[in-house]
Amino acid sequence: MKDLRDDLNLKNKKLKAMDPIEQILDEENYDNVILYDPEKKPIEFEQVAVIPVDKPTGEQTLYTIMIPVTPMQGVSEGEGVVFKIDEQTRDIEVVNDEKVIDKVLEIYQKLVEEG
Repeated sequence: MKDLRDDLNLKNKKLKAMDPIEQILDEENYDNVILYDPEKKPIEFEQVAVIPVDKPTGEQTLYTIMIPVTPMQGVSEGEGVVFKIDEQTRDIEVVNDEKVIDKVLEIYQKLVEEG
C-alpha cells in the first residue's frame, strides 16, 4: 500500500509542476486542466483534443478543445470551448472567431471519422 501512495504522491507532484500547456500537449496525460479566469478563479476543463491547423505559410497553429467541468458563464453543460495555444508566449486564449472555431471543429470531426 505504501508503494501505491508513493506512486500517487509522485504523480501529483509531477502534475502540479506541469504548466497547463505541457499538460495539454502531453499525449499520456488524461487529467483535467485547471485554467484561471480574469478574476483568478480556477476553472477545471476536461481535455478533448489538440488540433493543429495549417497556415498558408506552412506553419501550424495549435488549438485545443476542452469541456468545462466547472460551470462557466456563457457555456452550456457539455459544450466544448476552443482555445488557441501559443507555445512561444505560453498563453492559452479562448477563440471567439466563428471561422476559426468552424475550421478547428471541421478538422476534429475528420480526425474522429478517421479513427
